[in-house]
Parts: sequence; structure tokens; C-alpha cells
Amino acid sequence: MSAIQNLHPWVALLGVALLTAVLAFGLHVIASSLARRATRRNALPHAIVQASRKPLAWGLPLLALQFVWHGAPDNLAYIDGVRHYNGLILLAVITWLLIAAIDGLAKGVMARHPVNTQDNLAARRIQTQTLVLARVGMFGAGLVGVSLMLMTFPGARQVGTSLLASAGVIGLVAGIAAKSVFSNIIAGLQIALAQPIRIDDVLIVQGEWGRVEEITSTYVVLRIWDDRRLIIPLQWFIENPFQNWTRNSADLLGTVFFYVDFTMPLAPLRAELERIVPTFPEWDGRLILMQVTDTSENTMQLRVLVTAQSSSLAFDLRCKVREGMIDFMQREFPHHLSRQRVEGQISGLPTVRADLPSDAVRGVPASETPPAPRG
Repeated sequence: MSAIQNLHPWVALLGVALLTAVLAFGLHVIASSLARRATRRNALPHAIVQASRKPLAWGLPLLALQFVWHGAPDNLAYIDGVRHYNGLILLAVITWLLIAAIDGLAKGVMARHPVNTQDNLAARRIQTQTLVLARVGMFGAGLVGVSLMLMTFPGARQVGTSLLASAGVIGLVAGIAAKSVFSNIIAGLQIALAQPIRIDDVLIVQGEWGRVEEITSTYVVLRIWDDRRLIIPLQWFIENPFQNWTRNSADLLGTVFFYVDFTMPLAPLRAELERIVPTFPEWDGRLILMQVTDTSENTMQLRVLVTAQSSSLAFDLRCKVREGMIDFMQREFPHHLSRQRVEGQISGLPTVRADLPSDAVRGVPASETPPAPRG
């Protein structure tokens, strides 16, 4: 009988709570529809509204229910537990809402500054700052939310004196374990502000060529040219040198080296280079240059410089220039390619001087060796 009497006041209270929750959800539906319609022409607020829809669908009814529970009599059975757990869930939903809003803000900013354009330097800078700061903000919001949720439990705020020693050890271990995490977060803030790397930058890291595909709060994903992914901690970029081919612009100067004989005429090579390079769509029209940059006892080194608008185009252009010039030299000047001159005396014969291709440096084949004279 007493149990029925204790539950009887809950019937009216639950009816009020259900009605309040339904009204709050209906208010959310109307407000969400109006907000989406009002922001559909603006990508930034529209992305925030879209990302906040689900958390608000839970948050508004929970907030309304919290007012209902606090309006109930304090001597009502189980009311303290209901208030506590409703507040706990409400804190979790508010944390979810903050994280979703930050994520929506980041997506809106990135949508307004796409990187799939020809001159995307400013867009890459903004996207990098947005991604890193958004990840740090979401991490901070989650950390604060979990902390507030734990503080609602008395046991989480007061640690017994008997657990002080073990708590100190646990805190020390946790601090050592979290050192790399917090160092990467701080490195992420440095990268967001100083921007040594950005989204879609072309980097050479540990001998690997690739593009920055993603920057998280703790690591960078580098997409290698053969579709492998190199995962690098953010702290590594602060402590180690690396090459950034697109730091200030995507334009790149490509080099091609040739090693030819001293008898190779240079004027026809320059003429052929200036003829074939403009036919390649990868060339951006800025520079064509060929120079003799070095010599050895056997060959001279030719360096060809060509320009392209990006590193991938520069690589393709270098390959085409290399193939075109080799084909021209093989067709027009086959006897002027790199050769090794060999002098010697064979079995009492007079000194023989021959010009041999560099592939034959190791010796004359036995089938071509002249027979030794007989007494």
C-alpha cells in the first residue's frame, strides 16, 4: 500500500513531463526547419545548423524535463536520482552539441574555401588552420564535458586518504603517458599558426614523396604517390627537417640531366629542346634552359630546366623531356653519346686506339679479340 502511495504522485508528474518533452521536441522541429530555411544560402551557418540538429533534438526535451524535475517536491521518492541522471545525460548532450557545432563550423569554412582550384594557396592555409583548431576545440570540449559529468558524483570529487598513495602513482603514470598526446596537441597549434605544412602540400618526408591528405590533432596523413599512407606524429614536423615543395606556391622548377660525349654539338640540342617542350601541355611557358653544368674526364653534364604549375605536372614534364631528348640524340647523334676511350697493346701488336660505348668499359668481347700471331 505504501509503495502505491509513493508512486501515485509520479503519475501526474510523468504526465506533465511527457507533455513538456513533446512540446520541446515540437519546438525543436519548427525552429530547426526555420533555421535551415533561413541559412540555406549561406554555407557557414547552414553547416552549423545541420550539424546541431540531432544534439538539439535530444537536448531541448532533456532541458525541459530538468525544469520539470526541479519543480517537483523535494520529498518525492527517487526525485534526487532522477534529477541527477537527467542532468548527467543533459551534460553529455551539451558536450555532443558543442563538438557537433565545432565540426559544422569547420565544414562550413572548408566548403567556402575549396582546394580543388588552380591557385589554392590561400584555401589550403585556411583549411589547415580550421582543421587543426577544430580538432583541438573538439578535444577540449569533450574533456570539459567529461570532467563536469564526473564532478556530479561525490566520489569523484573526494578521494579517500587511504587512496592517496595509489592516486599519486596513477597520476604520475597518466602524466607520463599523456606527455606525447599533449606535445602533439601543442605541436598542432604551432602548425596551425606558423603553417610549415598545409592540406594538399607536397612534402618529401624520409625520402617519400607525397601530399598532405589529413591533419588531425595528433598526426598527419601523407598520401604517397603510389597510394600508400604515411602516418607521422605532429611533433615530428616541429623537431625534424623536411622538404615542402608548395610552401609559397605550387609552381616548380624541374631538372633533367644528360651525360654526353665532348663531341656532342650543343646548338642542335638546344633547338630540339625549344621545339619539343612547348608541345607538352604540362609546361607553363615560364622557362626553358639548357646548360653545361659539369665535366668529367669522359663526359660533360647537361642540365635542362623546365617549369610547371605543380609538382605532379613537373614530374610528368621531366619524363617527357628526358624521353624526347634521348630519342633525338639516338636518332641524330648516335656516335656522340657517352663513350669510354681505351688504349692498350694486345699481344705485341701496335698500339690500338678505339672509341667504345660506355657499356663496353669492362673489356672487348672474346669473339672480337684478334688472334695472336704465330712464330
